[in-house]
Amino acid sequence: MNLIVFDIDDTLTKSGKQHHSAYISTMKEFGITKIDQNWAEYKHHTDSYILKENYERNLTDKFSFSFIKNFENRMSEIFLSQEKVSEINGANGFIKYLNEKTEYAISFATGSLLKPAFIKLNQAEINYNEKLVVSANKIYEREGIVMEAIARAKEFYNVKSFDNIISIGDGIWDLKTAKNLGLHFIGIGMKNYTEFQAENIKVHIEDWNEFDLSEAEKKLGIIKNTVANKV
Repeated sequence: MNLIVFDIDDTLTKSGKQHHSAYISTMKEFGITKIDQNWAEYKHHTDSYILKENYERNLTDKFSFSFIKNFENRMSEIFLSQEKVSEINGANGFIKYLNEKTEYAISFATGSLLKPAFIKLNQAEINYNEKLVVSANKIYEREGIVMEAIARAKEFYNVKSFDNIISIGDGIWDLKTAKNLGLHFIGIGMKNYTEFQAENIKVHIEDWNEFDLSEAEKKLGIIKNTVANKV
């Protein structure tokens, strides 16, 4: 059995704008007003780590994961007040295809906090199981989030290991995480296309419409018994 680990924001859901707005607004409400928004320069590109860094830059006490509960609740309220999230073109169809016509397991690894992640998936009508969604609530590093998503998938699908694991994301940090963990990678979206090109990734797609899984497998060097046709 093979596994695909999906990022969520701007990979399956068109939610980057809403996430950024709700995240920044919530920080300001909690007194975190001097915010470094140069996201690419952070050691870990996750909500919890970026929140920690800005919390400790603005406030006098040390950050604790216990702070996240109230922060996450308020961020979710603000998120729900915004424009509804939609799917990345073809995302719903691709998830359905994986579930119904392939032997791929799937899980979700997001740098977002958990409740907003559920809102995004629900609004975009992405089919998912909550047990397979791993967020940044208790983990700072994206590598840790992806590793936990893999571990949960093993338990959920009752397998000891996966023959191949593909990580899919829209960010250069998603690619770096996949490289650090030795995973196959597929880049999606045009936001970081130049950076993806510079890294010579083997597979890049604009969205999920007409995505050819079997062709991607060939480019990634994945050989398996079952045949996956074009969606």
